Amino acid sequence: MHTIGQSQYASQTSEQCQQYLRDQLDRLQCAGVNAVLFQVRPSADAFYPSELEPWSKYLTKGGKAPEPYWDPLQFMIDEAHARGMELHAWLNPYRVTTTKNEVLAPGHIYHKHPERFVKYEGDGKIYFDPALPENRQFIADVVLDIVSRYDVDGIHFDDYFYPYPAGGKDFPDAKSFAKYGNGMNKGDWRRQNVDQLIELVHSTIRESDRPWVRFGISPFGIWRNKASDPEGSDTNGLQNYDDLYADVLLWADNGWIDYLIPQLYWELEHPKASSLKLADWWAQAVAPQCHLYIGQDVEKTMSKPDIAPSTEPNQLRHKVEITRSNPAILGNCWWPAYSLTKDSQGCATALAEDFQCSIALPPEYPQLSKGDLKPAQNLKIKGNKLSWEPAKGAARYVVYNFPEWELADLDDASCIVTVTPFTSIEIDDSGVYVVTALDHANVESDPSNMVHKK
Repeated sequence: MHTIGQSQYASQTSEQCQQYLRDQLDRLQCAGVNAVLFQVRPSADAFYPSELEPWSKYLTKGGKAPEPYWDPLQFMIDEAHARGMELHAWLNPYRVTTTKNEVLAPGHIYHKHPERFVKYEGDGKIYFDPALPENRQFIADVVLDIVSRYDVDGIHFDDYFYPYPAGGKDFPDAKSFAKYGNGMNKGDWRRQNVDQLIELVHSTIRESDRPWVRFGISPFGIWRNKASDPEGSDTNGLQNYDDLYADVLLWADNGWIDYLIPQLYWELEHPKASSLKLADWWAQAVAPQCHLYIGQDVEKTMSKPDIAPSTEPNQLRHKVEITRSNPAILGNCWWPAYSLTKDSQGCATALAEDFQCSIALPPEYPQLSKGDLKPAQNLKIKGNKLSWEPAKGAARYVVYNFPEWELADLDDASCIVTVTPFTSIEIDDSGVYVVTALDHANVESDPSNMVHKK
């Protein structure tokens, strides 16, 4: 899994931007990445045509459509799926501006309903007021707009809920608290506001015509410190629960999210937030309620030497081993994409040649499967072309190649040739070929018939 956020898109032509994104996906595929988180709504704007929000300032100027016209979200879905990779649409729920004096594009909802927004003095930025039911519904409408029009594999929120505390300033929601607080403690009330959004987004996806779309969160790496809660981690840092008003464990316990990617961006032995301790804590806290992946900072992982007695010059091997030795942890998410695609300190090379050298299928979500997946049929070889008939319920296909009939083991990932949405591929190697189908929930079908290429 890997994250792609906004970059230098606005300074590129449409063709240059498309070429850049293709190159990024090619490099990620070579490094063994099987899912991409693509930021499509960084600041209440859109990397796709929307009747709800303007085109993103990171893509074009003044909220105008790109020229020549293209749809980056659809482009990334097509390109990722063609490479056998998942594409998750990454949204920031509440943030509206990223600078103090930012001019919002014409037609922005802020201009229509300024009373639904607040300016936080701590950072000078504008946010949706999380307390307002109409704001929660608007964000859910944005999610539904994406899910109903695009074949995304997931909807993803990052760590920005209530803003990170800044300048010793409290979030300016006194008016909303007076109206909606109902005598609650303010912290509990703020958490309830975020809880209601998460539950609403979850139900919105499940009630859509694509209920298999996963809903995931990449929260700040600490839920609560043990000093604040005996159930918390042995850490001493900012807390999701108390500072961002994000009760992540509640969301997992209630089944409102399908996966978590806590941002464990610190070194293994960090004195206040050891990722070594936190990986184990998260595994115990959320499994099996939802899938767990670990968010890894590429630069910090590669720049810090491993802890004694290891003499490795970086912590990559150690971090991968931690995640693979714990059955509750299903993988890693490498952040940011450009650090990996530029092969920072050899990270991509190490992943491609060692840690992610074989194709990994994303974990299945059987509870989201329709259960009607059929095997691929009529597998055949003509020349160097391997083809098969479409399978009902299939989103992608997995092509295996084995040296002998007797050695066909679908659990052997080294025998996966490719994952593809297409029903034919070009092949060069001899051996026995088998194809399985994957549905939208990554549930794998029984194998097709076997064919032999001499």
